[in-house]
Amino acid sequence: MARRGAAALALAPALALLAVALAGVGARGAVLEDPDYSVQEIWSREPYHARPNPEPEPEPFSPPLPAGDGEEERQPRPSQHRPPKKASKPKKVPKKKLAPETSPPGCPPLGLETLKITDFQLHASTSKRYGLGAHRGRLNIQAGINENDFYDGAWCAGRNDLHQWIEVDARRLTKFTGVITQGRNSLWLSDWVTSYKVMVSNDSHTWATVKNGSGDMIFEGNSEKEIPVLNELPVPVVARYIRINPQSWFENGSICMRMEILGCPLPDPNNYYHRRNEMTTTDDLDFKHHNYKEMRQLMKVVNEMCPNITRIYNIGKSHQGLKLYAVEISDHPGEHEVGEPEFHYIAGAHGNEVLGRELLLLLVHFLCQEYLARNPRIVFLVEETRIHILPSLNPDGYEKAYEGGSELGGWSLGRWTHDGIDINNNFPDLNTLLWEAEDRPNSPRKVPNHYIAIPEWFLSENATVAVETRAVIAWMEKIPFVLGGNLQGGELVVAYPYDMVRSLWKTQEHTPTPDDHVFRWLAYSYASTHRLMTDARRRVCHTEDFQKEDGTVNGASWHTVAGSLNDFSYLHTNCFELSIYVGCDKYPHESQLPEEWENNRESLIVFMEQVHRGIKGLVRDLHGKGIPNAVISVEGVNHDIRTASDGDYWRLLNPGEYAVTAKAEGFTSATKNCMVGYDMGATRCDFTLSKTNLARIREIMEKFGKQPVSLPARRLKLRGRKRRQRG
Repeated sequence: MARRGAAALALAPALALLAVALAGVGARGAVLEDPDYSVQEIWSREPYHARPNPEPEPEPFSPPLPAGDGEEERQPRPSQHRPPKKASKPKKVPKKKLAPETSPPGCPPLGLETLKITDFQLHASTSKRYGLGAHRGRLNIQAGINENDFYDGAWCAGRNDLHQWIEVDARRLTKFTGVITQGRNSLWLSDWVTSYKVMVSNDSHTWATVKNGSGDMIFEGNSEKEIPVLNELPVPVVARYIRINPQSWFENGSICMRMEILGCPLPDPNNYYHRRNEMTTTDDLDFKHHNYKEMRQLMKVVNEMCPNITRIYNIGKSHQGLKLYAVEISDHPGEHEVGEPEFHYIAGAHGNEVLGRELLLLLVHFLCQEYLARNPRIVFLVEETRIHILPSLNPDGYEKAYEGGSELGGWSLGRWTHDGIDINNNFPDLNTLLWEAEDRPNSPRKVPNHYIAIPEWFLSENATVAVETRAVIAWMEKIPFVLGGNLQGGELVVAYPYDMVRSLWKTQEHTPTPDDHVFRWLAYSYASTHRLMTDARRRVCHTEDFQKEDGTVNGASWHTVAGSLNDFSYLHTNCFELSIYVGCDKYPHESQLPEEWENNRESLIVFMEQVHRGIKGLVRDLHGKGIPNAVISVEGVNHDIRTASDGDYWRLLNPGEYAVTAKAEGFTSATKNCMVGYDMGATRCDFTLSKTNLARIREIMEKFGKQPVSLPARRLKLRGRKRRQRG
C-alpha cells in the first residue's frame, strides 16, 4: 500500500485539500481525454460507467478531506463499552435490493468475491485471529465445517468498539457507488454488523466520512448473517481507498462482516499495475446474463446462423413446466452416426450457479461462429463428434436467482428445484448396491461392474425424485454418451468419481474407480488449460487448497455425496462424467463474463476433444451386422462398457497397449491387443464374432418351426416311458 512520508503529513491543510481536489478533477477528465481508454476496456467497447442510464447519474465528486477529520481518526480514544444499537441522531439510508442483472445500479463489483481484489488490498484495524482477518471479509466466502485458524467465514474485529474498520485499496482512483454486506458464515455463531459508516481517502491517512447533508451518514446493515444487503452511496465518490466503520452490531455477537464494494475504476494509462493485469477478449459474443426467454432467443439466433449443424430440442420439463432445452451441434444433427462419439455438457443443476450456464451459451455461439469461419480445429470437432449442450437443468431455480441479481442472492437462493430437491445428489445410489454385492461372501454369481440397474423404489411415482432428474436419466439412457462434464460453481477445481466414500461413517476418503488414471487425466486436461486452476499463486476460494493435485480432486476425498450424477453415469451408462467447478463466484456480475470466458474457453474445447482418446470400433457378426449390447472388457480394468444399437463402441483409455475382449450372448468371445497412442484420435479396434454351436442349433430349429431339444426334459420323458413298460 502506498503511504505518504512524514514530510507529506506536515503540509498545510489547504495544500492537501487542493491536491485531493485536483486529483479528483483530473481523474474525471481522463474519462473523456484518454484516447486509449476504449482499448483498455475492450470488453464493453466503452467504459462501463460511461454507459447511458435511464436516469441521469449524479455527478461524482471527491469529497473534501478536512485535516481535522483525519486527525480525529488517528488520535487514540479511551475505550468504550458497546455502543447502543442506534447511534444518537443517525442519518440512515434504507436497505436497497439490487435489480435484476438487466439494469445494474451504477458500477459493477470491484471483485472481492471473484478474488480480483487480492488479499494485499484488504486491511483492517484489528482481527480476532488470522482465520478471521481482513482477507476473509469477502462476500459469500464460506467457512466450512471446521471454522479453523486459517479458513473462517468473515472478517471479525479483535475488539467490539467504534474504532474498528475494514479497508479496501482499489490501487487506482475509483468511482465508488455502493457497499454490499453480509454477516459471518458460521454453523455455530451469530455475528453481523447492523449499521456502519463509509469513509474514503486518497492516501490512506486523511479520511472523509460520507455525509448526508451536514451529518455523517449511518448506513443500515444486516439483520441476519447470510442475506446480503446493498446500500448505494447518496452520490458517487471518487477516491482510491474505501473504509467501512461499524457503528452497531448484533447484541449477542461480535463485529464480523463480509462485503463487496461497487465501483468503476477510472482510466489511468500510466498505471502499469492495471494495464499488466488487464484481461481482454476479441470474441464477438453476447456477454450478458440471459433469463429463460433470452436463453431461448439466443439458441434460436444460433440455430438460424448455423442451421446445418445445430438442432434445438428439449429433454423434458421442469417442475414449473419450463422446457429443458438442449442444443445439438453436429454435421448431421438429429441422428447418431455410426462410429461418431457422443459428448455432452450440462450446467445449472444448481440454479444459482449461473456462470456455467452462461459459459455454455457462449460456447454454443462460439462453435457456430468458428465453424462458419472454417476454423479447422472446430470444423473437425463438429464433423467428428455429436455434441449436446444443456445450459440450464434447473430453470426454476435460476429464475429465482435471476430475480435477486448477481450480488444479492447469497450463497443458496435458487440452488434447489421448485420442490426443494438438490439435483446434484438426486440420482440413484448404485455405489452401495455394487459394493454390498462385492462384499457379500459366497455370492451366487459374479457381480456386474457396469450397467447396474436402477432400483424399483427409485422408479416409483412416490419416490423423492425431481422431474428434472428423471428427464436427465431418460436422456442418458437414450443417447450413448461417451464423455460428459457438468459445470458447477463456487469453487475452482475439477472433481472426478467416485463422489461417495466406500467406508461407513467417513465423510472424506479417497475412493477411486477402476478407471482412476483415465479420470485423473480427463480432469487434468481441463484444469491445466484453465487460466487459473493450476496457478500456484492464486489464493483458495474458500477453505480448500487443490493445488497439490493440480486443480483436480477425487470427489469422495473432498466430501462424500451419495447419488451423484458422476457416479450414476459411470455405473449405469457408458459415460465418463466429471464435475467442473468453473469459478469462486457462483453468480458473477455480467461485467466479469468476458474474463471468465477467457479463463474457460480453451478448457471447454480441450475437454471435448478428449472424447477422441482411447479405442473405438464395431462389433459385428459374420454377416457384417452390428451386435448391440455386446460387452467390451479391458484386461486389468474391472469396468466394462457396451456397444450401442448399431454395434459401435468407444472406450476411453490412456496411452498404452491393452488386451480387449468383446463378448455377446450367443456369440463366441474374441480378444485383441489394441494400442493407444499419444496423438489425438481413438485407435480403431473392430471385432467379428461367430455364433456359438448352441446358438446355431436354436437358429436352425426356429427357422424350421421347431423348438430346441431340452435334454433334461427328454431324460424325464424317457424315464417315465421305462416305468410304464415295466409296469
